[in-house]
Formats: sequence, C-alpha cells, structure tokens
Amino acid sequence: MSIRHGLLALLEPGPRYGSQLRTEFESRTGATWPLNVGQVYTTLNRLERDGLVAQDGEDDAGRALYAITDAGRDELRNWFRSPVDRRSPPRDELAIKLAMAVGTPGIDIREVIQSQRHHTVQAMQDYTRLKAQATEAAPDNPDDVAWLLVLEQLIFHTEAEARWLDHCEARLVRLSMKAAETAAAEPPRPAEADADAGEKAARGPRLGLGRARKR
Repeated sequence: MSIRHGLLALLEPGPRYGSQLRTEFESRTGATWPLNVGQVYTTLNRLERDGLVAQDGEDDAGRALYAITDAGRDELRNWFRSPVDRRSPPRDELAIKLAMAVGTPGIDIREVIQSQRHHTVQAMQDYTRLKAQATEAAPDNPDDVAWLLVLEQLIFHTEAEARWLDHCEARLVRLSMKAAETAAAEPPRPAEADADAGEKAARGPRLGLGRARKR
C-alpha cells in the first residue's frame, strides 16, 4: 500500500499537519489500514527529503504544516495515471499457507481450507453489513464515497477468495482420485510381485495335496 502517494493526495487540496493526515486517511479508508502518527511523520520526512512536500509554517496550535510541491504534484499525477503493477504481487499469507500445507506431514490441507472458508465467509458477511449501513443514506461527501469503494473492494476480494478456496478443494479431490486410479492401474512392484509369487507358491502345494487326497 502506498502511504506515500496517499499522503500526497491528501495534501493536494492544501497544507495539513501530521495527525490531520492520519485522520483523513483513515476516514477515507474506514481505518481498514490504520496508520500511526509515527508512520505519517516518517513518510512526510522522506517526502520532504525527496522534494515532494515542504514545510509550510504552523497552524494556530503551533503544529507544523506540510504542503505538496510542484514535483509532488507531478509524482501524484504519474501515480494516478500508472496502473498498479500486478507482476510483482505482494506476499499473500493464505496462498503461502496452502502451498506449504501441500505435503507437510500431519497437516490435512482440507481442514486448512475449511477453516479459512469459514473465516472468509464471516468476513464477507461483516463487510456486507457495513456496506448496508454505509448506503442507508446516499453517500454525499468524498469520505463516505471513498469508504464505500473500499468496502466494495473488500467484498469482491472475499467473494473471490471463497471461490478460490472452493476451486482448491475441488482440485485436491480430483488429484486424489487420479492418484488412486493410477495406483490401481500400475503393475505390482518387484517386491510385491515376489511376495505374490511366494504366496502362490505357498498355496500351490496345499492345493496339490488337496487334489491328491481327493484322488
């Protein structure tokens, strides 16, 4: 997540101080990705170092104000124009967990999937409930509209995750069935063949004796 560009966007309308930026960022995103003041000032210091913001005096309470520079506006416009790069996706803990669960002794990957599906569906229901609350009255300010967009992104994401979990489970079932069919169709390995031959040899004399007794 680009806190750097988010702060530049919030500074575009005019100078802000650190905690004000944090409040406005969380208002736009519904505190989905909470910031602390330390993160905000660390980012502001880096933006100032790079010439993208500059200190612009103080407010009446003596808090340092920051303003976006022309270079910062160019950086912000370029950010909005550029698509988010999906070629280097961020680490996804769930994908990593399932990948590691494959073949890990003592781990039932289907239990991992079922546990996650329960959590994902619960999260989707929570987001849907929040969306219903957010749309009880038509959003009429930028913060409400921004929060609604974030909520809908979360709903779409959890829906996609639930579908992916269903797909993973179905894939595992198909693979286990195929493995069972392959194992059943394979000829017995040498050790097994020897064991079968030994068993037949052991049975042979008994059958022969039986026939002999019958005669």
